[in-house]
Amino acid sequence: MNSQDAKRVLETALICASQPLPLRDMRVLFADEVGPDTLRSLLDELTREWEGRGVELVALATGWRLQSRPEMREYLDRLNPEKPPKYSRAVMETLAIIAYRQPVTRGDIEDIRGVTVASQIIKQLEDRGWVEAIGYRESPGRPALLATTKQFLDDLGLASLEQLPVLATGLPDAGLLTPAGPEQGSLLEAGDAAPELPLDPPLDPPPSDSPDEPAADAAPMEPQA
Repeated sequence: MNSQDAKRVLETALICASQPLPLRDMRVLFADEVGPDTLRSLLDELTREWEGRGVELVALATGWRLQSRPEMREYLDRLNPEKPPKYSRAVMETLAIIAYRQPVTRGDIEDIRGVTVASQIIKQLEDRGWVEAIGYRESPGRPALLATTKQFLDDLGLASLEQLPVLATGLPDAGLLTPAGPEQGSLLEAGDAAPELPLDPPLDPPPSDSPDEPAADAAPMEPQA
């Protein structure tokens, strides 16, 4: 198969995929006859070919995806005028703290926010697929260590945590976490928008009598019974 045919096959797979397409799945397309370097070269070509159009090819945490550009949102919203649900400020502040300070325990979050974190807040984030427990802190009670997921990065249109907005104040800002909306969904599922996040002001600094404590080493996650 020549490079033009391979690129056409790859482009078709990206258009038809309902989820980001990882390199390992791309290799399956060609029965492992096309190596990773060639695939990356083809992806670079496709990225350039889609420039200047309403759709762009982007690399995310779990693979590559064709998605509509942000400036298309105004028009795509007309096809799906129903507003997606919004999360409360408490939920978004909790998510921002986890994203920028991970891994953290529920107690760490409470120290930073200065208020109790309800179990329902953590459950909402876990149910959405944005947060998960990755281990336990070796301290009394062995609290779970929380971190963001690859789904969280995909929904924000990011490939890694290093692409999160830089903090100007040193404190997490819930307003910085704006997931991809309808204009940045997969090409075939643009209507399945991630929830819009409210643009909140920066979090209040932690109380002076509750200084941040250095995170202890995480212990491996224990299997659930």
